[in-house]
Amino acid sequence: MEVNDALIENLANLARLEFNDEQKQVIKKDLQRMISFVEKLNEMDTEGVDPLLHMSEDTNVFREDELKGSVSREEALRNAPATDGMYFKVPKVITANQKDEQ
Repeated sequence: MEVNDALIENLANLARLEFNDEQKQVIKKDLQRMISFVEKLNEMDTEGVDPLLHMSEDTNVFREDELKGSVSREEALRNAPATDGMYFKVPKVITANQKDEQ
């Protein structure tokens, strides 16, 4: 397959991109290299080779669920920089007038 200026223009139009002449030449060379690579792969004999769906034979390997204890509220809040005794206190990041700030 030949990569020409018309193909680059068409792809740029479809992707809603604009390129200057220098960028078009770089893209043209890169696209030609990619197509050449795929054409080289097409020369390989893949008769009898199953498609590779996964990198290993293992599928759906899950760990067993284990019942574990959790941290108490007091332990969780112990090293917090600010609390109200029940929750973590954090700085306010959302203001009521955010539309005005935009």
